[in-house]
Amino acid sequence: MRKGLIVQQKSVTMVDGYVPVIDISPRGGAEGRSALAAAIGKACETSGFFVIVNHGVPQELIDRTCAVTNEFFRLPSEEKDLIAHRPGASGFRRSGGKVARSIDQKTPPDLCETFAAHSTGELSEQERAKLGDYRATWKLANIWPERPAGFKDTWHEYMAALEGLSCDLMRLFALALGLDENFYDDKFDRHVSALVANYYYPQHEKPLPGQLRKGAHTDFGSLTVLYQEDNLGGLQVLQGEDDWRDVRAIPGSFVVNVGDLISLWTGGRWVSTMHRVVNPEQGNTSSRLSLPFFYQPNHDARVEPLRPLAAADDDSRFDSVIAGEWVAMKMSKLFETAH
Repeated sequence: MRKGLIVQQKSVTMVDGYVPVIDISPRGGAEGRSALAAAIGKACETSGFFVIVNHGVPQELIDRTCAVTNEFFRLPSEEKDLIAHRPGASGFRRSGGKVARSIDQKTPPDLCETFAAHSTGELSEQERAKLGDYRATWKLANIWPERPAGFKDTWHEYMAALEGLSCDLMRLFALALGLDENFYDDKFDRHVSALVANYYYPQHEKPLPGQLRKGAHTDFGSLTVLYQEDNLGGLQVLQGEDDWRDVRAIPGSFVVNVGDLISLWTGGRWVSTMHRVVNPEQGNTSSRLSLPFFYQPNHDARVEPLRPLAAADDDSRFDSVIAGEWVAMKMSKLFETAH
């Protein structure tokens, strides 16, 4: 567990810190849920990040998902290219894009490969076409590798488990904000979520100036549930103006953070915090896998800031938005070719 002060809050145990570790096993009862909501709300007001343990997702499923995903990324390039991302389909990308461009920072490409699948990717073409009158990744069909065996079924099983966990986390979010526990249910009943695998391949050459495994950014949507594969990680969260804090990978845990839409939805009470994935030390040629699940609202959900606002002097930052339009606009910047 992370070093720090162990805090007992009713039936909730957490390790205090900028990114606290929270045991969410008490979420089965009303008293436990109330205490959990308070702990989560405090974390979301401070850093927007927390780590959850005893979350109920079977470790066997997590391990199996990591195993088939690593096996896929280690296939020959020509085999991975058979399911490359292309018009109408979401799949493998040799480059993870330039995520820092989402906040209008100019950087070299991120040092990772990716594979993505969407909760809507198995719908018919006609159904997917109705998910917004603009370009969006959730309107693409999922395409799956033939190898390794069981990849598609494992990913479907993992995505279903993360959808259930994320749905309950949103209910805890509602409680933390003093809302009805089911406040967000009808905003996510047709959610357009995605599971992405980031494969940080071995670095045999020195990165370009400013080039990272994943550049500094905030997440665009509502809620991210991330599994980090190893004990060291590489994920860092910004505290203050220039203090980057390591978020180590605790075995069996998930890192949870809120994105721009939740910060907007809460009227600025909760923060969407900058984070990045740094390069390994020179000479370290190990690879690393992370699996972020992006739980996104219905594409047509209207995000209305809670009032009164946390920063009443800057009301222009809190205009209502349509969830899908906001996320699609941010996503479009990742793979822009303009300099």
